[in-house]
This record gives sequence, structure tokens and C-alpha cells, in this order.
Amino acid sequence: MIKYVFYTSLLFCSAIYANESYKIDPEHSFANWKIRHVVAMTSGTVPDINGIIDINRQNISQSQIEVRINLLGINSNHKKRDEHIKEKKFLDVENFSTVIFVSTKIESSDNQSGIITGELTLHGISKIISMPFKVLGFGDDPWGGYRVGIEVNTSILSTDFGYAWAENNSALGNEVILEFLIEGIKQ
Repeated sequence: MIKYVFYTSLLFCSAIYANESYKIDPEHSFANWKIRHVVAMTSGTVPDINGIIDINRQNISQSQIEVRINLLGINSNHKKRDEHIKEKKFLDVENFSTVIFVSTKIESSDNQSGIITGELTLHGISKIISMPFKVLGFGDDPWGGYRVGIEVNTSILSTDFGYAWAENNSALGNEVILEFLIEGIKQ
């Protein structure tokens, strides 16, 4: 009987603290970017995002995320510019169309925000980066599902990922400001 109670308690506790799996909803998730252009800034989005978020709501530091962003869908609200920045001298999407981020560590003191660290692969180069994140909330959606919202903000240097536009073209900045607005659907 004691064994039964122990195993039942163990099973119950592991169910309470188990990670919940959420599939990134590409229709409601965005990778927004901004970069200096001449004397101002230009911005856009990459709406083609997919991946998985495994969240432990009781201990967010036990969570994981893997994101894939398809640069073929880059949109700066200017079709000619979009085609131009896909070229080899800029993003080179013919050879490097996918950006991948895989978390390796999540730190949080309040279970709602913190720092996510992981490997970012862009332009064939992988680097460990850390980014602040915020869990925006959990809740039911109008279609009978359950969702999580997450916001991540950071900036990277294009030269860290082998891009030469900032060195060869003074009209473009080296710093790329990134904002990830992610909605995940519970699986």
C-alpha cells in the first residue's frame, strides 16, 4: 500500500511539473527587424516562423524552445527592396534561407521573464547568444485551443555572422535589432 501511494504521488507530481508543448503558430508569430539605412531606420518582418516551445510553468528555467525562420518570406513592405536584400551580397537566401535558434539555458527569477541563451545559426554561422524574454500570458483562443504568448528582444551584429554589408556599404548599419513575437498553440 505504501508503494502504491508513493508511486501515485510521484506520478501526480511529475504530471503537475511536466513541460507543456506548444507549436509555434506561423500565422500569429513574427520576427521583426530594424536596421540603419542611410540616416534613418528601415524595418520589416519575417512572418514564416515555426518551431516548438516546451514550457514548464512551475519552473520556466526548465523550458526549451526551438525556432526556425524562413528568410524567403522577408517583408519590408517594399517588394523591390525585399528582392534586393535576398541577394547574395546581403542575406544570400539562395544558400542560407533558414535561421535556427535552439535554447540551451533559460534563467528567470520571477517565472515570467528573464534571459534565454541558445545557439543562433544564421548565414551558416552558429553563435551562442543571450536575449531577454517575457511571457506575455497563457489563455484560451477563439478556436478552442490554448495558447502562450512570448516576446523576445535583442540585437546582433551582422559582421558576427559573416555579412559584409556594413563594411562595404556605409549606407547600412551593422547592428540589426530583432523582436520576436511568438504565439504557441498547446499540443
